[in-house]
Amino acid sequence: MKLLFICTHNRCRSILCEAIVNQRGGGALRAASAGSAPAGAVHPLTLRYLSERGYDIAGLSSQSWDELEDFKPDRVITVCDSAAGEVCPLWMSDISKEHWGLSDPSKVEGERAAHAAFMSVIDRIETKVDQWLAEV
Repeated sequence: MKLLFICTHNRCRSILCEAIVNQRGGGALRAASAGSAPAGAVHPLTLRYLSERGYDIAGLSSQSWDELEDFKPDRVITVCDSAAGEVCPLWMSDISKEHWGLSDPSKVEGERAAHAAFMSVIDRIETKVDQWLAEV
């Protein structure tokens, strides 16, 4: 199953999902991520905490959903509230869509609080991926 994770700026939550799904999915799940208004760079704490949890961060980038038309996902998952309300490009019109309301850990201030916020979001994503894998 191919999954496309959408978050407006594609710099934190959608990137977390992409990295976790691709490594944890064991080939049964394949993911990409994108945004409607990409920031152009992945948030440094996203990379730091993915690495800390043992995820490969090579090749992760902030990109526009226009760049992924050829990816042809089976499902599109929005992970931030603003992305859930956006009009998706026409090429996504027939694709199954769902929304996960993940809080943005990159907005949490203070090192300890940010660490806890990132770990909480990573835990939620891992749990969802494990549920999907149990269904496959």
